[in-house]
Amino acid sequence: MELSLVFLLCLFLSSVLLFLHLLFFKNNHSSAGEGGAPLPPGGSGWPLVGESLAFLSTGWKGHPEKFIHDRIKKYSSPVFRTHLLGENVAVFCGANGNKFLFSNENKLVQSWWPSSVDKLFPTSPHTSFKQESIRMRKILTNILKAEALQRYIGVMDRMARRHFSEKWDNKQEVTVFPLTKSYTFSLACKLFISVEDPSHVNKFAEPFNVLVSGLISMPIELPGTQFYRAMKASSFLRNELVSIIKQRKVDLFEGKASPTQDILSHMLLTSDENGRFMHEIEVANKILGLLIGGHDTASSACTFMVKYLSELPRIYQGVYKEQNEIANSKGAGEMLNWDDIQKMKYSWNVACEVLRLSPPLQGAFREALSDFTYNGFSIPKGWKLYWGSSSTHLNPDVFPDPRKFDPSRFEGDGPAPYAFVPFGGGPRMCPGKEYARLEILVFMHHLVRRFRWDKIVPDEKIVVNPIPIPTKGLPIRLYPR
Repeated sequence: MELSLVFLLCLFLSSVLLFLHLLFFKNNHSSAGEGGAPLPPGGSGWPLVGESLAFLSTGWKGHPEKFIHDRIKKYSSPVFRTHLLGENVAVFCGANGNKFLFSNENKLVQSWWPSSVDKLFPTSPHTSFKQESIRMRKILTNILKAEALQRYIGVMDRMARRHFSEKWDNKQEVTVFPLTKSYTFSLACKLFISVEDPSHVNKFAEPFNVLVSGLISMPIELPGTQFYRAMKASSFLRNELVSIIKQRKVDLFEGKASPTQDILSHMLLTSDENGRFMHEIEVANKILGLLIGGHDTASSACTFMVKYLSELPRIYQGVYKEQNEIANSKGAGEMLNWDDIQKMKYSWNVACEVLRLSPPLQGAFREALSDFTYNGFSIPKGWKLYWGSSSTHLNPDVFPDPRKFDPSRFEGDGPAPYAFVPFGGGPRMCPGKEYARLEILVFMHHLVRRFRWDKIVPDEKIVVNPIPIPTKGLPIRLYPR
C-alpha cells in the first residue's frame, strides 16, 4: 500500500513537472521573435531553474568553458538561447559577439546583474542603475587612470615588501591563495579607504569572503543557504563602512583627512551635475563593489601566476631575468617607480597569458533595451545577454593551440580586437585594469626575486565560484634565493 502511494505521488509530480516544462517552453521559447526572424537555437532546460544548475556546475567541476563550448558545438551557432537565473538569456560567442555587445552599450544593450547581485547591492532610490553606473565610472576613470595611479606604486611596493617579509620569508611551505587574498585585500583597504591596521583589515576579511561566494547564487534567503550568509555578511560590512564614512566626513571637515588621500575621500567630495552628493549608504555600496573588483580578481590572477610559473621553468626564468635587471638598476632600498613598471614588458605578457587561460572574470550579463536582430536571429527586448571569455580565449581559431602557455601571443600588436577580454571591453571596460596591472607586476617582482618554488599537489583541482580557486589553496614548497 505504501509503495503504491509513493508510486502514485511520483507519477503525479512527474506529470506536473512535464506540464510545467511544456507550458514554460511554449510561453518563453517560441520559435520566432518580432518581425518574423527566428529566435536563436537553444533550449529552456528545467521548469523554473532552466539551465542554471548546468551553467553553475561546470564551474564547480572546474570546467566553466564547457557550458558554452558544448552548446556552440550542439547548435553550430555563434549565438544561442538558454534560461539562466530565472531569465531568458541569449549567449553571444566569439570576437564578433563581444564587439557587438561592447560597442552597443547604452544603445541596444545595458549592463545587467542577476537578482542575487541586485539584492546584495541595492541601487539608490534617488537614481537609476544606469545613472549610478555612469557617475561611478566617471569618478573611477579619474582616480584609476595611469597618471593618477603613479603615486600608488610606492605604497604597493612597501606593502608587498612587508607582506613577503611577514608571510613568506623563513617558511618552507605556504598556501598561496589565502596569502594572495590577504595581500590584495590589505592593499585595497589601504588605497580605497585608508584602513591599514591588520586587526581592522582582518575584521572585514572573513565576511567579505562570504559575500563574494554568494554573489552569483540562487537568491534564496533561507537560513543555511549561501545567499542567506552573503546577505548577513553584506549587512555587516555595509554597517562597518558607514561608520568609517561618518568618521571620514568629520575628519575632512576638520582638516584631519586629505581630499585626495584615497577613493573614499574622492567619493565624498564629488557631486553630480545637480550638486547632489552620494548618501552614506550609496558610498558604502560602491566601496563594497570596488573592494570586490580590486581584490578578488587580483588575488586569483596572482595565485594562478604562481601556479603557471611553477609548472614552466623557462617562463619563470624569463620573468626572473627581467625583474632582476630592474632591481639591479636601482639603489639600495630604492622603491619601484612608474619607469620600472614600464620595463616589465615580458612579465606583463606572461600575466596576460595567465589571464587568458584562467580569467578571474568568466563573463558578464547585459540586457536588451529594444528588439533587435543579430546574425539573422531575433533578440526580444528585455532578454538578458551573456558573453563568456572562453568563447575566444580558448578558441583555436583565435588563439592557435589555445591550451598552450605562450606569452609571445601578446608581443607586437597582440591578439585581434575583442578576442582578449579579461577586463571586458567597450565603454564598460574595467576602469581598474591599470590598477590590476600595477598590483600584479609589483607582486611578481618581489615573488620571483625572493623564491623558486614547487607545487606540493601536482594536479590540484580548480573550481570556479565565481572566480577560479584551487581547491586546496595551491600549497607550494619554497626555495629562498
